[in-house]
Amino acid sequence: MENKSYLVQMNGKGVHNKSIENGKSLSGNGVNGKDLHHVSVRGALYHSKAKSRRQRWDVRPSEMANNTLNPIRAIVDGMKLTPNPEKPMIALSIGDPTVFGNLPTDGAVLQAMKDAIDSQKYNGYAPSVGYLKSRQAVANFYSCPEAPLEAEDVILTSGCSQAIDLAISVLCNPGENILVPCPGFSLYKTLAVSMGIDVKLYNLLPEKSWEVDLLQMESLIDERTSCMIVTNPSNPCGSVFSKEHLQKIIKVASRHCLPILADEIYSDMVFPGCSCSSMASLSSDVPILSCGGLAKRWLVPGWRMGWILIHDRNDVFGSKIRQGLVKLSQRILGACSIIQGALDSILNNTPPSFYSKTISFLKTNSEICFNELSTVPGLIPIMPSGAMYLMVGIDMDRFPDFKNDVDFTERLVTEQSVFCLPASAFEYPNYFRIVVTVPEEMIVEACSRIREFCQRHNRAGSTESTDLDH
Repeated sequence: MENKSYLVQMNGKGVHNKSIENGKSLSGNGVNGKDLHHVSVRGALYHSKAKSRRQRWDVRPSEMANNTLNPIRAIVDGMKLTPNPEKPMIALSIGDPTVFGNLPTDGAVLQAMKDAIDSQKYNGYAPSVGYLKSRQAVANFYSCPEAPLEAEDVILTSGCSQAIDLAISVLCNPGENILVPCPGFSLYKTLAVSMGIDVKLYNLLPEKSWEVDLLQMESLIDERTSCMIVTNPSNPCGSVFSKEHLQKIIKVASRHCLPILADEIYSDMVFPGCSCSSMASLSSDVPILSCGGLAKRWLVPGWRMGWILIHDRNDVFGSKIRQGLVKLSQRILGACSIIQGALDSILNNTPPSFYSKTISFLKTNSEICFNELSTVPGLIPIMPSGAMYLMVGIDMDRFPDFKNDVDFTERLVTEQSVFCLPASAFEYPNYFRIVVTVPEEMIVEACSRIREFCQRHNRAGSTESTDLDH
């Protein structure tokens, strides 16, 4: 093609094209140099505008980046954590069951992954919502007569965190608000605030084993509320709602026509003698997006396999919410294809004994921790019914050496090399959270050190008040 270019003069009275060849104007008309668009023709068009370039470097982070804050990191990063060099560190703060190596996943899970790799079938891109066969496997695993599922009701994600991200993104717009449990998983607020969505905290009641304060929850709802998040079993509380309590929560959602985002990642980690109903199985009219994944029950959080189960009561979501989830899933092309290839086998071939052994271990550690700390003056542990956590209240009046739970837990590290997460990270001061996945001898030793620490600092001032409500 000939090397030609064209000058296009915008003078407010029409558009004048000037053809230039070999540096000479072919039209003979002058150009004033203002509002000039230079278009070079060589199979493509290139547009530039006079004085449009920046005069100096000024690269700034986006509003979303500036608005993204993880409360746990904000608090922990500001703590002065210098363990006692004479005592080995015991970290009871990390919600990762693999840290100490005492809770490996089952051999059947590993074999499923090996087989998927060896098959060479899963090295390419999967559909953004996941392979149909893998989605069907999840649907079959979680389907029940009260809440049936098909493959089209499942979207596979990169961990449960992405499932929550997609669910919030599809249900909420900037300027709207969502209801979030307090104390609750900090990621909900991190995601929502970064999107310009307001967060309203509804209270969980420690004196009622962390049940929802239903009246307070309902008082938060207004015309801008777009969904409520319900976490069951709870992180950080380890509580499990009864069927009757879940039904009361659903009634609140029904009265106000609010969809529910059900974070049920711990739904299969419930102690013997306690049952955990899925919210979808109890709802007759409220549409529910249930988020889950492999991370906890199968003890493989690093594998990043999660899912959204779409329970669309009475076709409230219709096609638009489903289409919205598909579009959002296309932003990063979803979950790891290798793990998708192993998913059917993982779900169907993992022996029940693996699950029961894990749950038995967690219950035993929880009971040890609860029983030991229940006899420590100034501490009020609350026995969990599932998940991997136990919350402990601090009667701060007994510990005047400390300003708050952050100060308390920071000094616990300094003196005893035991790190518990201050519940201010969950916007619930005067508590701390213990992760019970560590080896049994560690939980025993940690409780002994916590007792010694409390005995040293307990001033026994207010013996009557153990009211930790706020």
